[in-house]
Amino acid sequence: MNILIIEDEIKAAASLATMITKIRPEAQILSKLQSVSSSIKYLSENEQPDLIFMDIQLSDGLCFNIFKAVKISCPVVFCTAFEDYTLDAFKANGVDYVLKPFSKDDIVNAFKKVDELKNFFQQHTLPQLNDLLAKVAPPAGKKNFLVFRNNKYVNISTDAIAFFYIKHEATVIKTFEQEEYMINQSLDQIHAMLSPEQFFRLNRQYLVNFKAIKDVEHYFARKMLVNLVIPSPEKLLVNKEKVQIFLSWLENR
Repeated sequence: MNILIIEDEIKAAASLATMITKIRPEAQILSKLQSVSSSIKYLSENEQPDLIFMDIQLSDGLCFNIFKAVKISCPVVFCTAFEDYTLDAFKANGVDYVLKPFSKDDIVNAFKKVDELKNFFQQHTLPQLNDLLAKVAPPAGKKNFLVFRNNKYVNISTDAIAFFYIKHEATVIKTFEQEEYMINQSLDQIHAMLSPEQFFRLNRQYLVNFKAIKDVEHYFARKMLVNLVIPSPEKLLVNKEKVQIFLSWLENR
């Protein structure tokens, strides 16, 4: 079994690797990664492992950004000190959620769950699996937003929205027709509602539709400049820490 460890605490990663090899001597630890960006790079350039042990809070952000950038098809065991991300974890290939400090029994039980999952898939036919996957598949994302303007409520399709942005501390919808609508939700709330394949959070002010992006170019200080198919109020810049994640998102459709 080929195993990948994604953990930003070096001692915790080493301890986990030692525990894994004692429990499963035949296991091969492929690599120990510490960040979202290095994980995206590794998973983009190498074959999928059989299993991933993954911390949630990494050195450059939450691990869920990895899933937005690359497709992960293998099971994932989340090892974390935080209880707040259980639902997100099980939406992201999670088969177990182990709280730190974890024990040998915790890891043994995690392997047991992985083995049970493997046996289940081996014993069921493809149509049955398709039915199961259809039932547990995460939602595709919000399809429209109800807005109020000129004393009328109007539904704006998500596909018609070029980007969301912050204007005078308020959240605004900008459509491909260059119409603007003010809404009550914060940009963080909207980001959680939308399909991660369709929209990307460029920075604190902008959440952009993939179809709105015309091209991107290198900018000063290793940033990226994003050009849209419609005018934006200001230059759209992606910080250097987020560039690799953004480029992987653009590529992995």
